[in-house]
Amino acid sequence: MELTDHHRRSQSAPAPSAPPVPPRPLSLTVTRHGQSTANAAFAAAEAAGALTTGITCRDADLTLTALGRAQAAALGRRLAARTEGPLPQSLWVSPYLRAQETAELVVAEIDRAGLPLPEVRTDERLRDRELGVLEMVTKAAIELHHPAEAARRRLLGELRWRPPGGESLADVALRLRSLLRDLYETEASRRVLLVAHDAVVLMLRHILDDLDEAAILAVDRAGTVGNASITRWSRTPSGRLALDCYNAPVPLDQ
Repeated sequence: MELTDHHRRSQSAPAPSAPPVPPRPLSLTVTRHGQSTANAAFAAAEAAGALTTGITCRDADLTLTALGRAQAAALGRRLAARTEGPLPQSLWVSPYLRAQETAELVVAEIDRAGLPLPEVRTDERLRDRELGVLEMVTKAAIELHHPAEAARRRLLGELRWRPPGGESLADVALRLRSLLRDLYETEASRRVLLVAHDAVVLMLRHILDDLDEAAILAVDRAGTVGNASITRWSRTPSGRLALDCYNAPVPLDQ
């Protein structure tokens, strides 16, 4: 009888309520780093039909070009002018050198304007997509020297394809989901700027805008994420983050 009564009580008891969702940031802005030496080298190689770029350092150690530094400084001036709204209170940065240099130039422009500086932190989960054995290999070289891998890439699609020793875009999304959980907990009701990479920007759209595979690949095909461009979400009255702008360029004469 006691077991039966317990069963009846448990059946009629209300289900425990879900834990409250922490408030989202007031705004979440992400920018790709300024032009890097590899960005310039890959563009030149593709234009010339070359198989190599001449890049010999690690992906993590690539620096900004002179144009990249100018792009980062222009972004900093735009933020300092508050053209994009109130200043960011926190700045989360990829550990890769080109992103670190971009963030330093942004902060320098805010400081030059005599404005409050954001709290800066580096987070490994904002690093660029890892391409494993195909790091710094052009698409033409992959087709020529790794035809089976090129065919597997076409078969699986860019979201699911994982190069040997590297990451798929879905892998990048997985680590960004982890980052967002921490960011929501520590940056509630604050304005946050992320300085990262094109794969990070694209996968944030995949996550925050709930875009399926076909939709996010269509965004990717529509055009590359520009260096030092601005993508921003703002918190709505319902508490969710809604896209304000995507891949908005910043004029160099800002």
